[in-house]
Amino acid sequence: MKTRLPMANLQIKGVDDALYEALKQLATSESRSVSRQTLCLIRDYLAKRPRIQNMKTPVQVLLELAGSWEGQETAEELITRIKKAHKGSAKLKQGF
Repeated sequence: MKTRLPMANLQIKGVDDALYEALKQLATSESRSVSRQTLCLIRDYLAKRPRIQNMKTPVQVLLELAGSWEGQETAEELITRIKKAHKGSAKLKQGF
C-alpha cells in the first residue's frame, strides 16, 4: 500500500476579480474546481518553462537575420534590379 505524503497548501492573495472570473470560467469549461485548475496551470507552466526560456523572441530572430545577406550584388545593384523589375500599380497611375 502506497503511503501518501502530506501536501502543502497554497493561498493566493490579491487576485483581481477579472482574473479570478477567467480562471473560474476555464475551470468550469474543463470540469475542474478552481483549485484543481490552478494546480494544472502551474504544473503545465513549470513543465514548459525550460522550453519557453530557451525560445528566441521575434526581436532576437530578426537581429540574427539582419546582415545575413550573402548575395554577390552590392546594395546599390540590388536596389537598381528591384526598381527595374517593379511594374508599378496601374491604379496609382490612374490616380485616386
